[in-house]
Amino acid sequence: MSTTLDYKIEGDDFQFLNIRLAPGGTVRAEPGAFMWMERGIEMETSTGGGLLAGLKRAIGGESFFVTTFSNDGRDAATVGFAAPYPGKILPVDLSRGPITCQRDAFLCSTTDAQISLAFSKRFGAGLFGGEGFFLQRITGQGTAFLHASGGIIHRELERGEELRVDTGCIVAFEETVDYDIQMVRGVKSWLFGGEGLFYAMLRGPGRIWLQTLPFSRLAGRLMAAAGGGKEQSLRGGNLLGGLLQGE
Repeated sequence: MSTTLDYKIEGDDFQFLNIRLAPGGTVRAEPGAFMWMERGIEMETSTGGGLLAGLKRAIGGESFFVTTFSNDGRDAATVGFAAPYPGKILPVDLSRGPITCQRDAFLCSTTDAQISLAFSKRFGAGLFGGEGFFLQRITGQGTAFLHASGGIIHRELERGEELRVDTGCIVAFEETVDYDIQMVRGVKSWLFGGEGLFYAMLRGPGRIWLQTLPFSRLAGRLMAAAGGGKEQSLRGGNLLGGLLQGE
């Protein structure tokens, strides 16, 4: 079966994805991503590979189940998907190699794509990385669609090129990119700088994708606003909020 998809990403800050399936065509999506489908398309929910596959996804931060959409009709038909929060949809060509992404980034993909756990190479990256010890690894030859909060920044790091990034801003990176967590230097930097105690160090070669507004940061601001300015008492030193989360 061909892994090439006929798709169109529409919208600006609230993007959605339309995939046009030929007869016999199939895509796999995270439960809750479904928006609408035309006549001829049928959906089925399963573990996507047995109990162990479901458990791996659940530990990695995704749903235990995945939903498969198949065109059982005689004509091409379209199915639509949307992310659970405002942001952008990112198509990634998996034929270039596996990617590692944050736990809740997966939206949908061709059925050949496999999602599994990706253990951080270093204990510090898992303990203080903000996304926990587990990341996701996506492999295959087709296309995977990720969703990110805010805008998306794409960079291709040269061999040995380094970039220090807020841990919550990472969406995905190729497996060739080295990933580690480092502590911010200087007490004043984290005590009064309003940032976290740790940041990620990404070292090339390989592609990386960053998001401009991590959902955790947006949710924190909304909760602070609803709490009547409680955030103001914390932001001065940022002693507790986001100490280990990089927020």
